[in-house]
Amino acid sequence: MRLVQNSLHQEVAATLREQIFAGLYAPGSFLDELVLCERLQISRTPLREALKVLTAEGLLRHEPRRGCFISEVTEKDLDDIFPVIALLEGRCAFEAARNATDADLAALTTLHERLNSHAQASRLNDYYDTNFAIHEAIITLADNRWLAMAIADLRKILKLARSQQLHAPGRLAQSLSEHMAVFAALKARDSAGAEAAMRTHLTRQREALRELARSQRTKVLA
Repeated sequence: MRLVQNSLHQEVAATLREQIFAGLYAPGSFLDELVLCERLQISRTPLREALKVLTAEGLLRHEPRRGCFISEVTEKDLDDIFPVIALLEGRCAFEAARNATDADLAALTTLHERLNSHAQASRLNDYYDTNFAIHEAIITLADNRWLAMAIADLRKILKLARSQQLHAPGRLAQSLSEHMAVFAALKARDSAGAEAAMRTHLTRQREALRELARSQRTKVLA
């Protein structure tokens, strides 16, 4: 029975996580446990265990005697996280350039052709999905589970804001160019070059988000 309970709260956590990433809940909004129990057709116990999981991941903020709220990603959060994930993913690119086989590079070629196609057609959601697949492939090629775990934890926070950066003016073409630079280094088995290109790619994502936030503030004041 305990195994069933454990399985249920993980399933509930997965469902809520997907809903948070999909934007179903506004940043800072309160999660009403009674409403969630009714909506998900579950009791309080697995829900509260699921909320603990999401709080540990940083997706929720728990306040004593008040409950759980959807985390808000601040500008400081982004300033703090992006340099760290740039270092981590940069190291993945370094290792991937040393480990990639001809078959691995062929698979990456297909992904980059798909990425280019989505960019040319301005299919942002498809572009983001393929972009994610490329990053995942590079992390897999690095073959370092500690790097993978650290990146996965940070990604859960960044996912609340990261895809927005593609809406910044000129960012889609810039992102594609950055990806091609990383891929060129991987094909050349240039570890240092791949690492530098990946770090540049992540740093410019932060710059794009900053520019987007600045633009949105200007519109509000106008």
